Amino acid sequence: MTVRNLKFGALAFVATLTLGVGLTHPQTAQAATYTTVSSKTLTKTVYHKKSTSGALYTQGHSRKVAALKTYPNTTWYATKQATWKHGNSKGIYLYVSNKAGSVKGWIWHGYLTKGTAPFGLKYAKGAVAMDASTGKVVWSKAANTARPIASVSKIMTLYLTLQKVNSSSGSWNDVVDTSSKGLIAMGNDSACGGFKFKTGHKYTVKDLYYAAYLDSSNNAAIALGKWVAGSNAKFIQKMNAQAKSWGLTHTSFVSASGLENSDLKTFGYNYGSANANEVSPKDVATISRHLINDYPRVVTDGKIGSKSVDGQSLYNYNNLLSGRKYYQASLNVDGLKTGYTPLAGYCFVGTGQKSGKHRVITVVLHDENEFTETRSLMNHAYKSSSMTS
Repeated sequence: MTVRNLKFGALAFVATLTLGVGLTHPQTAQAATYTTVSSKTLTKTVYHKKSTSGALYTQGHSRKVAALKTYPNTTWYATKQATWKHGNSKGIYLYVSNKAGSVKGWIWHGYLTKGTAPFGLKYAKGAVAMDASTGKVVWSKAANTARPIASVSKIMTLYLTLQKVNSSSGSWNDVVDTSSKGLIAMGNDSACGGFKFKTGHKYTVKDLYYAAYLDSSNNAAIALGKWVAGSNAKFIQKMNAQAKSWGLTHTSFVSASGLENSDLKTFGYNYGSANANEVSPKDVATISRHLINDYPRVVTDGKIGSKSVDGQSLYNYNNLLSGRKYYQASLNVDGLKTGYTPLAGYCFVGTGQKSGKHRVITVVLHDENEFTETRSLMNHAYKSSSMTS
């Protein structure tokens, strides 16, 4: 993990020190008032936090290095032990470092407990790892708490688009009505656009599918919804009906694109009384599982890094794909959908299939490190015996 906003300065810290007779006593730490009574080298021993209290300090407790709460899922490696005296009290301290050795210092032993830290995600406010074959959740964090999901919402829009394309009522080559002044304005808006609806141009379902999927175009998603159901309102109702048919109880849609009503109102596409789509991590994973299993072409399309449609460049923002910054070859990531609004934060649904394993679906919501944490979550999920083919 990246160390952020570490503050150095004078100490104002209350430490609980273990007395020589086994009692504890709160003492106020003052700089350079801790002296070493004894010390010894340890065989490297693993520890993790016992609570959110405590901090790492330099020798003699003179300067704070890092708060323990900043590293909730870090395994610490102790290599030295010392007894420090402060006033009339003595305490046992351990010299520890993280695996990379980038964070290290002395900490009172009572703030740690032996053993490797349990797996966790530091930044995601909600997350799930699901076996795409069985639907089993193999790891979760606030799995059933509905949250704004931004453009991850387009997973449902894509599902209903593909559902119509694969029925007798629609085809990839159908021309979609893109004449709406609101959608044209949205495409020209730097904050809400991404794909321009040019006057006189004809756009097919396939064109807008790629624009909505790869480039996360909001006006393309809304136009597809109107093509599917006849109107924006009817499409949103269809989104909610589809979720209900799957038994999803922590899902509510008010937008085909994932934009909030506070933004959509400007373009005449606000709907309902709530401001945003709110879906739980588990429900997002379930929708994604239906999309992947019912329409497997999405994992083929999901690997497309960029594509040109009608002279416009579409860029896939999935940075776990081959050639991208966070790529890990063994995970074979081939999808699925990014999302961001200031309200929702960074959201990402990932999917990939490790050799000899079931396909995994991961969801991280409101996660400032969405790609690194997704990669960690995928690797952790594959340690589960249930993920083996």
